[in-house]
Amino acid sequence: MQHALREIETVLMAPDADDAANSTKHEFEEHKPTQLMRQRSRTWSESRQPSPGIVRTQFGSGYPTASYDFRPEKRQRELREDPQSMVKQLLTKCAEALSEERIDEFLKLVQQARGVVSITGEPIQRLGAYLLEGLVARHGNSGTNIYRALKCREPESNELLSYMKILYSICPYFKFGYMAANGAIAEALRNEDKIHIIDFQIAQGTQWITLIQALAARPGGPPHVRITGIDDPVSEYARGEGLDLVGKMLKSMSEEFRIPLEFTPLPGVYATRVTKEMLDIRPGEALAVNFTLQLHHTPDESVDVNNPRDGLLRMVKGLSPKVTTLVEQESHTNTTPFLMRFSETMDYYSAMFESIDTNLPRDSKERINVEQHCLAKDIVNIIACEGKDRVERHELLGKWKSRLTMAGFKPYSLSSYVNSVIRKLLACYSDKYTLEEKDGAMLLGWKNRKLISASAWH
Repeated sequence: MQHALREIETVLMAPDADDAANSTKHEFEEHKPTQLMRQRSRTWSESRQPSPGIVRTQFGSGYPTASYDFRPEKRQRELREDPQSMVKQLLTKCAEALSEERIDEFLKLVQQARGVVSITGEPIQRLGAYLLEGLVARHGNSGTNIYRALKCREPESNELLSYMKILYSICPYFKFGYMAANGAIAEALRNEDKIHIIDFQIAQGTQWITLIQALAARPGGPPHVRITGIDDPVSEYARGEGLDLVGKMLKSMSEEFRIPLEFTPLPGVYATRVTKEMLDIRPGEALAVNFTLQLHHTPDESVDVNNPRDGLLRMVKGLSPKVTTLVEQESHTNTTPFLMRFSETMDYYSAMFESIDTNLPRDSKERINVEQHCLAKDIVNIIACEGKDRVERHELLGKWKSRLTMAGFKPYSLSSYVNSVIRKLLACYSDKYTLEEKDGAMLLGWKNRKLISASAWH
């Protein structure tokens, strides 16, 4: 089989005979002939254990397959020499052709792009597979249906929860963003005897484990802690049950660390529907409000004339919290035109996929599942959907500052001690992770790309 495949490669690479003759086994395994790999590959959305090679998307079955000169020998040479640049350029051409309604050219470029993307390849090839899905869906005006279908094809709740945990463990910028928020809350409420934390996306409630441990260890004794948890459909699905699971976990912690802890769940209520009356604000309690990777899902003025995003911030400011924490993706995909949004998405997730490579092997089934089930649907949503159907609407820290300032908030500097601890811990993962402190906030990233911002306000 190896010999036969080498013969096929030699034929395809005929114009560059010297390169073909000198190609190593490793190079060959990375750049197998496109046609052969098409026969062996399966769609990323249908298989949890896809075979290595080129992705064939299930959403593009109507595209031509034989009328375009793919020039495989040239493509394979470019892919070997500079895969990242080559794939990015090809995907950008696809997006440009679609944006300018050059549909015939777009269809041809899609077929060409299918020959260089792979869910088991380089980071840009893996990301390219999902970007291509988004472009195909956008062309078919089926972005919303595909996004919903992707959510329906998610694994069982216990598996999804496992994948989400893996994602946060291999992407420390998420974990340390939460840690920075906890540090700000602990410092702002360090002298309080009664604490009320309102979490607008409680998820699994695991963010609060380290904070509860720290509060329990106070020299003068622990304060009374009350946590109000607001749910969302994705988190509920991942848990496999309602907020009772979070309540049990917090009760167990209360008993283990001997800290008085009360949990109030608010299930089935979207953040924008939450009112002051629902939150049971009690006199004598110091209030902290937490937004982690949640506000970008809340529509703003570009989607809804009522501007629920800013309205939610004004409502929270009216509660007079001692501190409000915000953790968000450092990306600009909210109101940007399509081509700029596509470029920004490719740049942002390229850095994320590259960072994942340092922690999980290229052929890891866990890595494939994490990228498919935790990241792919977000990427497709950003590229393929518009209006209210596009729920992934990220904004940069500067824009969040403007919103919070207009709502009446003032910056509250993150804990310098916690920041220093995070910097040391981050260095244990890789020297390519970055941490920048800016105007009291924190920016975490990979190489020269900022990925997560953490800030606090009062």
